[in-house]
Amino acid sequence: MEKQSIAVSPTSGRSEARNSVFDHVVRAPEDPILGVTVAYNKDPSPVKLNLGVGAYRTEEGKPLVLNVVRKAEQTLVNDSSRVKEYLPIVGLADFNKLSAKLILGADSPAIQENRVATVQSLSGTGSLRVGAEFLARHYHERTIYIPQPTWGNHPKVFGLGGLSVKTYRYYDPATRGLNFQGLLEDLGSAPSGSVVLLHACAHNPTGVDPTPEQWEQIRQLIRSKALLPFFDSAYQGFASGSLDTDALSVRMFVADGGECFVAQSYAKNMGLYGERVGALSIVCSSADVASRVESQLKLVIRPMYSNPPIHGASIVATILKDRTLFQEWTIELKAMADRIISMRHQLFEALRSRGTPGDWSHIIKQIGMFTFTGLNSEQVAFMTKEYHIYMTSDGRISMAGLSSKTVPHLADAIHAAATQVA
Repeated sequence: MEKQSIAVSPTSGRSEARNSVFDHVVRAPEDPILGVTVAYNKDPSPVKLNLGVGAYRTEEGKPLVLNVVRKAEQTLVNDSSRVKEYLPIVGLADFNKLSAKLILGADSPAIQENRVATVQSLSGTGSLRVGAEFLARHYHERTIYIPQPTWGNHPKVFGLGGLSVKTYRYYDPATRGLNFQGLLEDLGSAPSGSVVLLHACAHNPTGVDPTPEQWEQIRQLIRSKALLPFFDSAYQGFASGSLDTDALSVRMFVADGGECFVAQSYAKNMGLYGERVGALSIVCSSADVASRVESQLKLVIRPMYSNPPIHGASIVATILKDRTLFQEWTIELKAMADRIISMRHQLFEALRSRGTPGDWSHIIKQIGMFTFTGLNSEQVAFMTKEYHIYMTSDGRISMAGLSSKTVPHLADAIHAAATQVA
Protein backbone atom coordinates (compact mmCIF):
# COMPACT_ATOMS: atom_id res chain seq x y z
CA MET A 1 0.00 0.00 0.00
CA GLU A 2 1.41 3.37 -1.05
CA LYS A 3 2.02 5.97 1.58
CA GLN A 4 0.02 9.15 1.23
CA SER A 5 2.01 12.38 0.92
CA ILE A 6 1.24 14.75 3.74
CA ALA A 7 1.65 18.55 3.52
CA VAL A 8 3.54 19.67 6.58
CA SER A 9 2.33 22.78 8.38
CA PRO A 10 4.82 25.68 8.33
CA THR A 11 4.57 25.80 12.13
CA SER A 12 5.99 22.27 12.41
CA GLY A 13 9.43 23.52 11.41
CA ARG A 14 9.30 22.20 7.82
CA SER A 15 7.39 23.59 4.90
CA GLU A 16 7.01 22.75 1.24
CA ALA A 17 7.74 25.33 -1.44
CA ARG A 18 4.45 26.78 -2.60
CA ASN A 19 3.52 29.03 -5.45
CA SER A 20 2.36 32.49 -4.44
CA VAL A 21 -0.21 34.68 -6.11
CA PHE A 22 2.53 37.31 -5.80
CA ASP A 23 5.25 35.37 -7.64
CA HIS A 24 5.16 38.00 -10.38
CA VAL A 25 6.08 40.81 -7.95
CA VAL A 26 9.62 42.07 -8.51
CA ARG A 27 11.77 43.54 -5.78
CA ALA A 28 11.49 47.34 -5.78
CA PRO A 29 14.62 49.48 -5.62
CA GLU A 30 15.47 51.24 -2.39
CA ASP A 31 14.21 54.81 -2.08
CA PRO A 32 17.11 56.95 -3.39
CA ILE A 33 17.20 59.00 -0.19
CA LEU A 34 16.21 56.51 2.49
CA GLY A 35 18.30 53.86 0.73
CA VAL A 36 21.41 55.88 1.59
CA THR A 37 20.73 55.23 5.27
CA VAL A 38 20.27 51.51 4.61
CA ALA A 39 23.73 51.35 3.00
CA TYR A 40 25.21 53.52 5.77
CA ASN A 41 23.87 51.24 8.49
CA LYS A 42 25.54 48.22 6.88
CA ASP A 43 28.96 49.89 6.81
CA PRO A 44 31.14 48.89 9.81
CA SER A 45 33.65 51.72 9.28
CA PRO A 46 34.22 53.92 12.37
CA VAL A 47 34.61 57.02 10.18
CA LYS A 48 31.40 56.55 8.18
CA LEU A 49 29.28 59.67 7.69
CA ASN A 50 25.63 59.88 6.63
CA LEU A 51 24.83 63.09 4.75
CA GLY A 52 21.82 61.70 2.90
CA VAL A 53 18.66 62.01 4.97
CA GLY A 54 17.47 65.47 5.93
CA ALA A 55 17.32 65.22 9.70
CA TYR A 56 19.03 67.60 12.11
CA ARG A 57 21.93 66.32 14.19
CA THR A 58 23.74 67.91 17.11
CA GLU A 59 27.47 68.72 17.13
CA GLU A 60 27.88 65.24 18.62
CA GLY A 61 26.01 63.71 15.70
CA LYS A 62 22.95 62.80 17.78
CA PRO A 63 19.26 63.37 17.01
CA LEU A 64 17.85 66.37 18.85
CA VAL A 65 14.57 66.66 20.75
CA LEU A 66 13.96 70.34 21.45
CA ASN A 67 13.66 71.31 25.11
CA VAL A 68 10.47 73.18 24.29
CA VAL A 69 9.01 70.01 22.77
CA ARG A 70 9.79 68.03 25.93
CA LYS A 71 8.13 70.76 28.04
CA ALA A 72 5.02 70.74 25.86
CA GLU A 73 4.84 66.94 26.00
CA GLN A 74 5.14 66.99 29.79
CA THR A 75 2.30 69.50 29.98
CA LEU A 76 0.15 67.20 27.86
CA VAL A 77 1.05 64.12 29.93
CA ASN A 78 0.22 65.92 33.17
CA ASP A 79 -3.21 66.99 31.91
CA SER A 80 -5.49 64.24 33.21
CA SER A 81 -8.45 65.66 31.32
CA ARG A 82 -6.89 64.73 27.96
CA VAL A 83 -8.43 61.77 26.17
CA LYS A 84 -7.58 59.74 23.07
CA GLU A 85 -10.79 60.29 21.14
CA TYR A 86 -10.78 60.72 17.37
CA LEU A 87 -10.03 64.19 16.07
CA PRO A 88 -12.39 65.70 13.49
CA ILE A 89 -11.56 64.90 9.86
CA VAL A 90 -9.86 68.29 9.47
CA GLY A 91 -7.79 67.78 12.64
CA LEU A 92 -7.15 69.80 15.78
CA ALA A 93 -8.86 73.19 15.54
CA ASP A 94 -6.23 75.11 17.53
CA PHE A 95 -3.44 73.56 15.49
CA ASN A 96 -5.07 74.56 12.20
CA LYS A 97 -5.74 78.14 13.31
CA LEU A 98 -2.23 78.63 14.71
CA SER A 99 -0.53 76.98 11.71
CA ALA A 100 -2.25 79.36 9.30
CA LYS A 101 -1.18 82.33 11.43
CA LEU A 102 2.41 81.08 11.58
CA ILE A 103 2.86 80.91 7.82
CA LEU A 104 0.54 83.72 6.68
CA GLY A 105 1.13 86.15 9.57
CA ALA A 106 -1.20 86.92 12.47
CA ASP A 107 -2.34 90.14 10.76
CA SER A 108 -2.99 88.51 7.39
CA PRO A 109 -6.15 89.90 5.73
CA ALA A 110 -6.89 86.39 4.43
CA ILE A 111 -7.15 85.12 8.02
CA GLN A 112 -9.09 88.14 9.26
CA GLU A 113 -11.59 87.70 6.44
CA ASN A 114 -11.91 83.91 7.05
CA ARG A 115 -10.70 83.16 3.52
CA VAL A 116 -8.38 80.32 4.56
CA ALA A 117 -9.35 76.64 4.69
CA THR A 118 -6.78 74.74 6.79
CA VAL A 119 -6.67 71.01 7.49
CA GLN A 120 -4.19 69.06 9.60
CA SER A 121 -2.43 66.39 7.57
CA LEU A 122 0.37 63.84 7.74
CA SER A 123 3.33 66.22 7.67
CA GLY A 124 4.35 67.95 4.46
CA THR A 125 4.03 64.86 2.28
CA GLY A 126 0.46 64.20 3.36
CA SER A 127 -0.45 67.86 2.92
CA LEU A 128 0.86 67.82 -0.64
CA ARG A 129 -1.04 64.62 -1.42
CA VAL A 130 -4.34 65.95 -0.05
CA GLY A 131 -3.84 69.12 -2.07
CA ALA A 132 -3.05 67.13 -5.21
CA GLU A 133 -6.18 64.99 -4.94
CA PHE A 134 -8.34 68.06 -4.24
CA LEU A 135 -6.98 69.76 -7.37
CA ALA A 136 -7.47 66.63 -9.47
CA ARG A 137 -11.14 66.54 -8.43
CA HIS A 138 -12.05 70.23 -8.44
CA TYR A 139 -9.61 72.31 -10.52
CA HIS A 140 -10.00 72.86 -14.25
CA GLU A 141 -6.29 72.46 -15.05
CA ARG A 142 -4.68 69.12 -14.19
CA THR A 143 -1.05 70.09 -14.94
CA ILE A 144 1.45 71.06 -12.25
CA TYR A 145 4.87 72.52 -13.01
CA ILE A 146 7.60 71.55 -10.54
CA PRO A 147 11.17 72.91 -10.43
CA GLN A 148 14.02 70.97 -12.02
CA PRO A 149 15.44 69.58 -9.82
CA THR A 150 13.13 69.18 -6.83
CA TRP A 151 12.58 66.84 -3.90
CA GLY A 152 12.40 63.30 -5.30
CA ASN A 153 8.98 62.64 -3.78
CA HIS A 154 7.26 65.60 -5.46
CA PRO A 155 6.65 64.04 -8.91
CA LYS A 156 5.37 60.83 -7.30
CA VAL A 157 3.04 62.57 -4.87
CA PHE A 158 1.48 64.79 -7.51
CA GLY A 159 1.42 62.11 -10.20
CA LEU A 160 -0.30 59.53 -8.02
CA GLY A 161 -2.57 62.30 -6.73
CA GLY A 162 -3.99 62.64 -10.23
CA LEU A 163 -2.03 65.51 -11.77
CA SER A 164 0.13 65.63 -14.88
CA VAL A 165 3.65 66.65 -13.85
CA LYS A 166 5.87 68.92 -15.95
CA THR A 167 9.05 70.78 -15.00
CA TYR A 168 10.38 74.31 -15.20
CA ARG A 169 14.05 75.28 -15.20
CA TYR A 170 15.34 76.26 -11.77
CA TYR A 171 18.96 75.32 -11.06
CA ASP A 172 21.93 76.37 -13.17
CA PRO A 173 24.77 73.81 -12.84
CA ALA A 174 27.25 76.27 -14.36
CA THR A 175 26.78 78.90 -11.64
CA ARG A 176 25.40 76.49 -9.01
CA GLY A 177 22.75 79.14 -8.54
CA LEU A 178 19.30 80.04 -9.84
CA ASN A 179 18.49 79.85 -13.55
CA PHE A 180 16.18 82.81 -13.21
CA GLN A 181 15.81 83.55 -16.91
CA GLY A 182 14.96 79.91 -17.65
CA LEU A 183 12.42 79.91 -14.83
CA LEU A 184 10.68 83.02 -16.19
CA GLU A 185 10.64 81.64 -19.73
CA ASP A 186 9.20 78.27 -18.74
CA LEU A 187 6.51 79.67 -16.45
CA GLY A 188 5.77 82.36 -19.05
CA SER A 189 5.02 79.66 -21.63
CA ALA A 190 2.97 77.48 -19.26
CA PRO A 191 -0.74 77.26 -20.17
CA SER A 192 -2.93 79.71 -18.28
CA GLY A 193 -4.31 78.19 -15.10
CA SER A 194 -1.51 75.67 -14.60
CA VAL A 195 -0.48 74.87 -11.04
CA VAL A 196 3.09 75.86 -10.08
CA LEU A 197 4.95 74.23 -7.20
CA LEU A 198 7.17 76.69 -5.33
CA HIS A 199 9.53 75.95 -2.44
CA ALA A 200 8.75 78.63 0.15
CA CYS A 201 12.39 78.76 1.27
CA ALA A 202 15.52 76.58 1.43
CA HIS A 203 14.90 74.84 -1.89
CA ASN A 204 15.44 71.08 -1.66
CA PRO A 205 17.81 69.76 -2.98
CA THR A 206 19.76 72.81 -4.20
CA GLY A 207 19.62 75.26 -1.29
CA VAL A 208 19.18 77.99 -3.94
CA ASP A 209 16.40 80.54 -3.33
CA PRO A 210 15.22 83.55 -5.34
CA THR A 211 15.97 86.98 -3.89
CA PRO A 212 12.98 89.06 -2.65
CA GLU A 213 13.20 91.06 -5.88
CA GLN A 214 13.12 87.88 -7.95
CA TRP A 215 10.20 86.57 -5.90
CA GLU A 216 8.29 89.74 -6.79
CA GLN A 217 8.94 89.16 -10.49
CA ILE A 218 7.81 85.55 -10.12
CA ARG A 219 4.65 86.71 -8.35
CA GLN A 220 3.82 89.22 -11.07
CA LEU A 221 4.35 86.61 -13.80
CA ILE A 222 2.25 83.96 -12.03
CA ARG A 223 -0.62 86.37 -11.40
CA SER A 224 -0.51 87.82 -14.94
CA LYS A 225 -0.74 84.29 -16.38
CA ALA A 226 -3.46 83.25 -13.88
CA LEU A 227 -1.26 80.37 -12.71
CA LEU A 228 -2.06 78.79 -9.34
CA PRO A 229 0.83 78.79 -6.83
CA PHE A 230 1.27 75.77 -4.56
CA PHE A 231 3.89 76.40 -1.87
CA ASP A 232 5.77 73.64 -0.09
CA SER A 233 6.96 75.11 3.21
CA ALA A 234 9.12 72.49 4.90
CA TYR A 235 11.70 74.74 6.54
CA GLN A 236 10.04 77.87 7.97
CA GLY A 237 12.47 79.35 10.50
CA PHE A 238 14.94 76.57 9.86
CA ALA A 239 16.59 78.24 6.87
CA SER A 240 17.43 81.77 8.04
CA GLY A 241 16.61 81.39 11.72
CA SER A 242 13.66 83.78 11.31
CA LEU A 243 10.08 82.54 10.98
CA ASP A 244 8.99 85.76 9.27
CA THR A 245 11.89 85.91 6.79
CA ASP A 246 11.29 82.33 5.70
CA ALA A 247 7.58 83.04 5.14
CA LEU A 248 8.20 86.13 2.99
CA SER A 249 7.54 84.46 -0.37
CA VAL A 250 4.20 83.00 0.75
CA ARG A 251 3.06 86.27 2.31
CA MET A 252 3.87 88.19 -0.88
CA PHE A 253 1.43 86.02 -2.79
CA VAL A 254 -1.27 86.23 -0.11
CA ALA A 255 -0.94 90.02 0.18
CA ASP A 256 -2.06 90.54 -3.43
CA GLY A 257 -5.45 88.98 -2.65
CA GLY A 258 -4.95 86.03 -4.97
CA GLU A 259 -5.53 82.39 -4.21
CA CYS A 260 -2.82 79.86 -3.36
CA PHE A 261 -2.05 76.54 -1.66
CA VAL A 262 0.44 76.15 1.21
CA ALA A 263 1.68 72.81 2.58
CA GLN A 264 3.43 73.07 5.95
CA SER A 265 5.62 70.62 7.85
CA TYR A 266 6.82 70.70 11.46
CA ALA A 267 9.31 67.87 10.91
CA LYS A 268 12.35 70.13 10.63
CA ASN A 269 11.55 73.30 12.55
CA MET A 270 10.24 71.49 15.64
CA GLY A 271 12.16 68.26 15.11
CA LEU A 272 8.88 66.31 15.00
CA TYR A 273 9.99 64.02 12.17
CA GLY A 274 8.30 60.86 13.43
CA GLU A 275 5.13 62.57 14.66
CA ARG A 276 4.12 63.41 11.06
CA VAL A 277 2.65 66.84 11.78
CA GLY A 278 1.65 69.13 8.93
CA ALA A 279 -1.08 71.33 7.56
CA LEU A 280 -2.56 72.26 4.21
CA SER A 281 -3.95 75.79 3.89
CA ILE A 282 -5.88 76.93 0.84
CA VAL A 283 -6.23 80.70 0.60
CA CYS A 284 -9.48 81.45 -1.20
CA SER A 285 -11.16 84.51 -2.66
CA SER A 286 -13.95 84.63 -0.07
CA ALA A 287 -15.10 83.09 3.20
CA ASP A 288 -17.91 81.28 1.39
CA VAL A 289 -15.49 79.64 -1.06
CA ALA A 290 -13.18 78.66 1.81
CA SER A 291 -16.06 76.99 3.63
CA ARG A 292 -17.04 74.98 0.57
CA VAL A 293 -13.41 74.06 -0.14
CA GLU A 294 -13.04 72.75 3.42
CA SER A 295 -16.14 70.61 3.01
CA GLN A 296 -14.62 68.97 -0.06
CA LEU A 297 -11.21 68.52 1.62
CA LYS A 298 -13.03 66.36 4.17
CA LEU A 299 -14.20 64.10 1.35
CA VAL A 300 -10.60 63.70 0.19
CA ILE A 301 -9.28 62.92 3.67
CA ARG A 302 -12.01 60.60 4.98
CA PRO A 303 -11.30 57.62 2.65
CA MET A 304 -7.54 58.27 2.76
CA TYR A 305 -6.72 58.15 6.49
CA SER A 306 -10.05 59.16 8.07
CA ASN A 307 -8.61 61.71 10.50
CA PRO A 308 -5.12 62.74 11.64
CA PRO A 309 -3.19 61.75 14.81
CA ILE A 310 -3.56 63.90 17.92
CA HIS A 311 -0.24 63.86 19.77
CA GLY A 312 2.09 65.77 17.44
CA ALA A 313 -0.51 68.41 16.62
CA SER A 314 -1.14 68.91 20.34
CA ILE A 315 2.59 69.52 20.89
CA VAL A 316 2.64 72.15 18.15
CA ALA A 317 -0.53 73.85 19.38
CA THR A 318 0.77 73.92 22.96
CA ILE A 319 3.96 75.68 21.85
CA LEU A 320 2.35 78.11 19.40
CA LYS A 321 -0.33 79.37 21.80
CA ASP A 322 1.94 79.88 24.83
CA ARG A 323 4.00 83.08 24.59
CA THR A 324 6.84 81.77 26.77
CA LEU A 325 7.10 78.44 24.95
CA PHE A 326 6.87 80.15 21.58
CA GLN A 327 9.74 82.47 22.48
CA GLU A 328 11.82 79.53 23.68
CA TRP A 329 11.09 77.70 20.43
CA THR A 330 12.31 80.62 18.30
CA ILE A 331 15.58 80.66 20.26
CA GLU A 332 16.14 76.91 19.80
CA LEU A 333 15.13 77.17 16.15
CA LYS A 334 17.64 79.95 15.49
CA ALA A 335 20.35 77.91 17.23
CA MET A 336 19.73 75.02 14.82
CA ALA A 337 19.77 77.35 11.80
CA ASP A 338 22.93 79.08 13.02
CA ARG A 339 24.74 75.76 13.49
CA ILE A 340 23.96 74.77 9.90
CA ILE A 341 25.18 78.17 8.65
CA SER A 342 28.37 77.63 10.68
CA MET A 343 28.88 74.22 9.04
CA ARG A 344 28.65 75.89 5.63
CA HIS A 345 31.38 78.36 6.50
CA GLN A 346 33.60 75.70 8.07
CA LEU A 347 33.32 73.44 5.01
CA PHE A 348 33.99 76.32 2.62
CA GLU A 349 37.10 77.36 4.58
CA ALA A 350 38.31 73.75 4.78
CA LEU A 351 38.08 73.35 0.99
CA ARG A 352 39.76 76.70 0.39
CA SER A 353 42.61 75.86 2.76
CA ARG A 354 43.19 72.60 0.88
CA GLY A 355 43.28 74.39 -2.46
CA THR A 356 40.46 72.19 -3.77
CA PRO A 357 39.98 72.90 -7.49
CA GLY A 358 36.90 74.96 -8.38
CA ASP A 359 34.82 77.73 -6.86
CA TRP A 360 33.08 76.50 -3.71
CA SER A 361 31.44 79.79 -2.74
CA HIS A 362 28.04 78.30 -3.54
CA ILE A 363 28.28 76.39 -0.25
CA ILE A 364 27.93 79.63 1.72
CA LYS A 365 25.54 81.26 -0.77
CA GLN A 366 23.02 78.43 -0.63
CA ILE A 367 20.66 78.23 2.33
CA GLY A 368 18.91 75.69 4.52
CA MET A 369 19.48 72.05 5.30
CA PHE A 370 20.91 70.97 1.94
CA THR A 371 23.80 71.92 -0.32
CA PHE A 372 24.02 70.94 -3.95
CA THR A 373 27.77 70.37 -4.07
CA GLY A 374 28.14 70.02 -7.84
CA LEU A 375 29.82 66.63 -7.40
CA ASN A 376 28.81 64.07 -10.03
CA SER A 377 27.66 60.50 -9.40
CA GLU A 378 31.14 59.04 -10.07
CA GLN A 379 32.67 61.37 -7.50
CA VAL A 380 29.93 60.50 -5.01
CA ALA A 381 30.58 56.77 -5.52
CA PHE A 382 34.32 57.39 -5.02
CA MET A 383 33.68 59.22 -1.74
CA THR A 384 31.47 56.41 -0.49
CA LYS A 385 33.97 53.69 -1.42
CA GLU A 386 37.15 55.42 -0.26
CA TYR A 387 35.91 57.65 2.57
CA HIS A 388 32.68 55.95 3.75
CA ILE A 389 30.67 59.12 3.13
CA TYR A 390 27.04 58.48 2.19
CA MET A 391 24.98 60.95 0.16
CA THR A 392 22.53 60.94 -2.73
CA SER A 393 24.07 60.36 -6.15
CA ASP A 394 23.13 63.85 -7.36
CA GLY A 395 25.72 65.36 -5.00
CA ARG A 396 23.26 66.72 -2.44
CA ILE A 397 24.51 66.73 1.15
CA SER A 398 22.65 67.45 4.36
CA MET A 399 24.58 70.19 6.16
CA ALA A 400 22.69 69.22 9.33
CA GLY A 401 24.55 65.91 9.36
CA LEU A 402 27.94 67.63 9.62
CA SER A 403 29.88 68.66 12.73
CA SER A 404 33.14 70.46 13.42
CA LYS A 405 34.73 67.03 13.92
CA THR A 406 33.56 65.61 10.60
CA VAL A 407 34.10 68.66 8.35
CA PRO A 408 37.83 67.83 7.80
CA HIS A 409 36.97 64.26 6.75
CA LEU A 410 34.36 65.50 4.27
CA ALA A 411 36.72 68.18 2.95
CA ASP A 412 39.44 65.56 2.43
CA ALA A 413 36.95 63.39 0.52
CA ILE A 414 35.70 66.23 -1.68
CA HIS A 415 39.27 67.34 -2.39
CA ALA A 416 40.25 63.81 -3.40
CA ALA A 417 37.15 63.41 -5.56
CA ALA A 418 37.72 66.78 -7.24
CA THR A 419 41.34 65.99 -8.03
CA GLN A 420 41.20 62.25 -8.80
CA VAL A 421 37.80 61.68 -10.43
CA ALA A 422 36.81 63.43 -13.65
